[in-house]
Amino acid sequence: MPDVLDATPYDALLLLSFGGPEGPDDVVPFLENVTRGRGIPKERLKEVGQHYFLFDGISPINDQNRALLDVLRKDFADHGLDLPVYWGNRNWAPYLTDTLREMVTDGRRRILVLATSAYASYSGCRQYREDLAGALAALESEGLELPRIDKLRHYFNHPGFVEPMTEGVLRSLAELPEEVRADAHLAFTTHSIPTAAADTSGPVEGHGDGGAYVRQHLDVARLIVEEVRERTGVDHPWRLVYQSRSGAPHIPWLEPDICDHLEELHGAGVPAAVMVPIGFVSDHMEVLYDLDTEARAKAAELGLPVRRSATVGSDPRFAAAVRDLVLERAAAESGRRVTPCVLGALGASHDLCPVGCCPARTPKPAAAGADSPYA
Repeated sequence: MPDVLDATPYDALLLLSFGGPEGPDDVVPFLENVTRGRGIPKERLKEVGQHYFLFDGISPINDQNRALLDVLRKDFADHGLDLPVYWGNRNWAPYLTDTLREMVTDGRRRILVLATSAYASYSGCRQYREDLAGALAALESEGLELPRIDKLRHYFNHPGFVEPMTEGVLRSLAELPEEVRADAHLAFTTHSIPTAAADTSGPVEGHGDGGAYVRQHLDVARLIVEEVRERTGVDHPWRLVYQSRSGAPHIPWLEPDICDHLEELHGAGVPAAVMVPIGFVSDHMEVLYDLDTEARAKAAELGLPVRRSATVGSDPRFAAAVRDLVLERAAAESGRRVTPCVLGALGASHDLCPVGCCPARTPKPAAAGADSPYA
């Protein structure tokens, strides 16, 4: 990176996240936003939302994003990077369209986007880009001058994302009883998605069994396993498993489910396990409920000692990684040579999502890509 922290041509960073309810009255309206267009009855949404009601209708994701905002702003200020950071959500306040309108009113014309999803997939990348296009269309209908928007590359293999998770695994292993620690299994978890969506994740030339989604997660898991072996001298067995399936039973989704996997481990005589949520940036509801509640209950039922390692959340190393990604993209946009900071075998992801990358079943306009209607 250059000695002077210059983000030119960008004049703002937008933290773009999923959003979540912040009270019982928010749960059903939030789920209506998430499922809009699918025709799901309100009574069914109340059933789906039960895990939110277990936590007083509050998802932790918004507070976690506030914490990330604070650490990003502090990191930028401490390092002399003059770049304001805004926050918008896809499905709850502060809504993306409202935040973009605020940014335009503030005079922001060249915006970088950090999505709280580190991997390639329709739901983890293109759907965010579709919502950006929808927000831009709304501002265009209001007669506002549209900013140019670019999205930061996938950061799953940036050291600032991998290293905090690795240390979380080491801490979790240390918390296990000493007599089971060396033989503990590492269960790397991520969000299950339809196999068809996984197979078409990433650029077209990489489509196939699992696509970029599975390859990227496997690369991160291997990095963590190798570092744990280097630090402890123990080669822990491991597997990539899935959680949070929400689709119709007849549609194939990525498997095995974490709870099924824990049963398999117990049946095979494995003495302990660490659940490693590498697919998630923060400890939001799907971590809090699907792992800390359901999976822990399954482990207790089996008598299997388990620990759950931390996500990166607002770790200062992740904030430093975001700063690095901003400066990397700014340098590339300004025509300066830069070497991307990456770990593992896959190299740096593309800056601009190519045509056919992570396609939707029903095509919609998407911003910040080669097929964007908003150049």
